[in-house]
Amino acid sequence: MRHYVVLIYDWSPRSLEALLLSLTLHNAGADFFVPDGTPPANALSRITHLGIGAHQDDLEFMALEGIAACLGSAGDWFGGVVCTTGSGSARSGAYAGLSDDEMVALRRDEQRKAAGLGRYGVLLQLGYSSSVAKDPANGRIADDLKAILSATRPKIVYTHNLADKHDTHVAVGLRVLQAIRALPKGERPAQVHGCEVWRDLDWMPDGEKVIHDVSGQEGLAASLGGVFASQIAGGKRYDLAVMGRRQANATFLESHAVDRSDAVSFAMDLTPLIRDDTLDIAAYVAGYIDRFRSDVVGRIERHDPK
Repeated sequence: MRHYVVLIYDWSPRSLEALLLSLTLHNAGADFFVPDGTPPANALSRITHLGIGAHQDDLEFMALEGIAACLGSAGDWFGGVVCTTGSGSARSGAYAGLSDDEMVALRRDEQRKAAGLGRYGVLLQLGYSSSVAKDPANGRIADDLKAILSATRPKIVYTHNLADKHDTHVAVGLRVLQAIRALPKGERPAQVHGCEVWRDLDWMPDGEKVIHDVSGQEGLAASLGGVFASQIAGGKRYDLAVMGRRQANATFLESHAVDRSDAVSFAMDLTPLIRDDTLDIAAYVAGYIDRFRSDVVGRIERHDPK
């Protein structure tokens, strides 16, 4: 049975009715947050850039391009979706004694703070366990994402790349594709980018990388990343690691030219997979790996005197 999304704020009955007519979700514990208090239906319909991540802080690390673009725009709005609770995250120091339930509540609050700092148009935390996200037979997350995509109609979607080494990230990326493929073609986003988190995409052929130039966004990146104190103080300096990766990407992107950017993220173009539903997803991603292998082998063969 489907349940209506649970709201954080007491909007007027009229606003609540508008939300219930526009969006239903499976999980009664889902969390809906609009930082600027815009009525829910309007908040959803204004979204142009939508990030869909597995855990709290994934959006801030993988979709900075979209967050920054919308901050500097009069008409574009970033929306965020977090699929899981993050209950199994590492914890130490001041957070070592937290129960899973306490960690879930803390991470949910941290994610809301990031949405406020980034001026997101809307934030939805779906509240599923990682085991549900990774279960290919469970269609609830894909159903929820389809409903959210229908309500927002974004022009670009940011999610996890499908060569990531984190199982939950890959599973969420697949749920995103499943949801989009369930939409009529005229209602699908124009672009889908699979972004770096637990595995970078430096290995992809340069001509096939989607370049997210986030130069000049160090302050925004530091503010957003610093919100997630439970992860930073809990023993994982994700904030520094991601900023370092962006700087490294910018420097090592080209070997024979001066740096044109000071911070770059890479993404895998997943758009062909939502334009042609007959494309096999695993074969599509394997194609990138095969072309990487050919590039490496060809370079060795060109310079090996044998």
